Amino acid sequence: MGSEENGRAKSGRTGLKVGLILGFLIVLAVAYYAWERLSDTESTDDAQVDGHIVPVAARVGGTVLEVKVDDNQAVGAGTVLVQIDPTDYKVALAREEANLADARASLTAARAGVPIISTTSASQVSAGTANVERARSGTAAATGEVEAARSRLATLQARLREAAANRARLSKDLERMKLLISKDDISRQQYDAAVAQEEAARAAEDAVRSAIAEAEHGVNIAESRLAQANRGVEQAQADLRSASTGPEQVAATEARAAAAAAKVKLNEAAVEQARLNLQYTTVRCAVAGVVSKKNVEPGQIVQPGQPLMALVPLDDIWITANFKETQLRDMRNGQRVRIKVDAYGQEFWGRIESIAAATGARFSLLPPENATGNFVKVVQRIPVKIRLDKGQDSGRLLRPGMSVVPTVYLK
Repeated sequence: MGSEENGRAKSGRTGLKVGLILGFLIVLAVAYYAWERLSDTESTDDAQVDGHIVPVAARVGGTVLEVKVDDNQAVGAGTVLVQIDPTDYKVALAREEANLADARASLTAARAGVPIISTTSASQVSAGTANVERARSGTAAATGEVEAARSRLATLQARLREAAANRARLSKDLERMKLLISKDDISRQQYDAAVAQEEAARAAEDAVRSAIAEAEHGVNIAESRLAQANRGVEQAQADLRSASTGPEQVAATEARAAAAAAKVKLNEAAVEQARLNLQYTTVRCAVAGVVSKKNVEPGQIVQPGQPLMALVPLDDIWITANFKETQLRDMRNGQRVRIKVDAYGQEFWGRIESIAAATGARFSLLPPENATGNFVKVVQRIPVKIRLDKGQDSGRLLRPGMSVVPTVYLK
């Protein structure tokens, strides 16, 4: 009997302890619930985990040789994702490099021609000036020769007139002598002297005419030399004018050199673009993240700008909570936030980083229009960005799009 009573007593004490513990836990739960509900907090279930979605697209077109990642694979920055056939781009690079070499050779030749043209034009101007001076000296000499020949011709013509007048006078005297000699009024000696004088005058006139003919020939020769000298002056002046275009020729040569230099730069840019296109055949990830939405396979022909996959960097995750506008009265940046994640039943902590500048409805495809008479007031929601505290998601459990319940502690 004693042992049974002792057992019942012990059982009673144990049940009492369990009841007390359960009652205490219930009281704590009720107190915590009441504290949470009655404290200065704001909460919403219209909230999701948010993050960056980095699209990966082809920058050049071609046939995909290899896809080196799978869906949901974690990759680091710079990891090769897709390899596109580079053959066409290697050929294009070789062609552009050949064009660049040709352009550089043309530039070297054009630059070498500038000093040659400058020196040649300067020497041509100097030589042309000297030729003009020599031609003008020749013209002056020819002019003096012509003037001398014409002066001699004029002198001879004057002597011819004098000789002709003298011969005419003596001829008349001889005619009178003939009448007188027939009448024996003069001696034979006088008549012979008159005949001799008339013949001498005639010979002198013929000699002057011969000298005039020679002088006229000399004048013609001198005038021909003068004309030739004038043509030489004109040719020398034309050559000088042509040589005087040297600065323009130098400018034209320099312009060709500048054009060749510009072509070199153009070809250098083409080579750089071809080299970039060859590099773009190897598609690398820009940031570390998890591969998602992969839609490329080996053998597929892709086009520039075609989406291949997406990367989700899980190191930069935040919460976007859509609070009612009536909940924002005391909400400020930096306030503590407790986040409950539906998927895990686990709580995380963070702080308000910023409050959106407009309601979510304003950014929708068809914003509401309240200017009509059928207006119904609807409480609007404003997105609030919540940044997790460092070290809260070290296991990278959170994924963009997950539903969460944030609670903001206003005080």
